[in-house]
Amino acid sequence: MSESTPSVKERRTRILLALLLLNREKSHNLFNPTIKAVFLLSTESPRTRGTLRQMLTDGVIRREEEGVYQITDRGMGELALSFPFVRFMMFSWDGKYRIISYEIPEDKRSLRDSLRREISGWGLGPWHRSFWLTPHPVAEAMKKLVEGTPWENYIQMFEGTPTLGDPSILVEKVWNIQKLQEAYKKVFKTWHELLSREDLSKEAKLAKVVNSYIEVLKTDPGLPKELVGEKWIGKDAFDIFSEMRSILLS
Repeated sequence: MSESTPSVKERRTRILLALLLLNREKSHNLFNPTIKAVFLLSTESPRTRGTLRQMLTDGVIRREEEGVYQITDRGMGELALSFPFVRFMMFSWDGKYRIISYEIPEDKRSLRDSLRREISGWGLGPWHRSFWLTPHPVAEAMKKLVEGTPWENYIQMFEGTPTLGDPSILVEKVWNIQKLQEAYKKVFKTWHELLSREDLSKEAKLAKVVNSYIEVLKTDPGLPKELVGEKWIGKDAFDIFSEMRSILLS
């Protein structure tokens, strides 16, 4: 999460993610030195203050007092477009899949690559050649993204519910859940090692815990419990992280 002249979108995402990981049920002082250091927030920056004002206007955060903010449900929805694991923490799955197809010619590679970057956080998994699948309700976000742009001529999108087939087979084929489980297990090992280190301050440990967690969250498609089960390791990871956060912020 480099702070070097981030775009507004990146800055917004960093602020929303900080408020979620600090505990979305509470308000937090983003001007607190520890929070600023861990989440790389330059709250003295005019750009950051401008971003906070715009986020308040957009209703994705609310302010309790100067410097103290809380993420809103609308903010959770926005954050889910970058970190899809948060969506089904608060919203129920409607049982529908979204299928996105795009075939952009090789001579327009930059156009294709820019599209992939924009939708990289939508929980998409490769189903077949040029077909991508996600359980997230991203139709409106896709319309907003592509309408009136060069991407519009190359994209088709469909919504539907399955009528036949084993969902567990589909989940493994499309999202490679076994690989994601291994990534979470590695994070657990990292956290255990960090807690036992005596050469690091609590702030330094928390920064490393947060960074390692964010790295695996970037790869988590945020599938609903109907597809991964009630005992999904991603839920365990969030619970463990919450415990470690409480310890390291005490």
